[in-house]
Amino acid sequence: MSRIGKQEIIIPDNIVVIINEKKILVEGDKGKLSHSLCELIEIEKNGSTIKLKIKSKTQQAHTIHGLSRSLINNMITGVSKGFKKKLLIEGVGYRCQMEGRNLILNIGYSHPVKIETPKNISIKVENNTTITVSGIDKETVGQTAASIRSVRPPEPYKGKGIRYENEIIKRKVGKAGK
Repeated sequence: MSRIGKQEIIIPDNIVVIINEKKILVEGDKGKLSHSLCELIEIEKNGSTIKLKIKSKTQQAHTIHGLSRSLINNMITGVSKGFKKKLLIEGVGYRCQMEGRNLILNIGYSHPVKIETPKNISIKVENNTTITVSGIDKETVGQTAASIRSVRPPEPYKGKGIRYENEIIKRKVGKAGK
């Protein structure tokens, strides 16, 4: 049985959780999120805790058990605290700016790269080299940050490119001079 799936989910006081058969709706200070559960998982709510149980002892049920628990926990964390990813731009002449809800990246290409912001996600640019992606849905925040990073991932020789705040880039030695 999944170790993650066995753990109870504690619901904070300011969060409302509504369970309708296989659909779970979580409402909080920052917004609303919903998720449909698999038919292999059973959910029960006892006061301020949620517990997930497996209906059948199959491999697929065990894998979905832990996944479902993590998704519901992320929903509760998202509507109460929110999620945030910070990206740093390194390189001479590399910069970014916001134009309405679009992010404009000038990162060494012959043209500026325009990235549209998904709904329920906010992107903030600080001092032209720091991008903060925040929202209530952990998956969307992570995917948006990954798509921004994929425009110019950091290269191993000089470290130029877009990287996450705590990302460590393995540096390579350049070619030896004569």
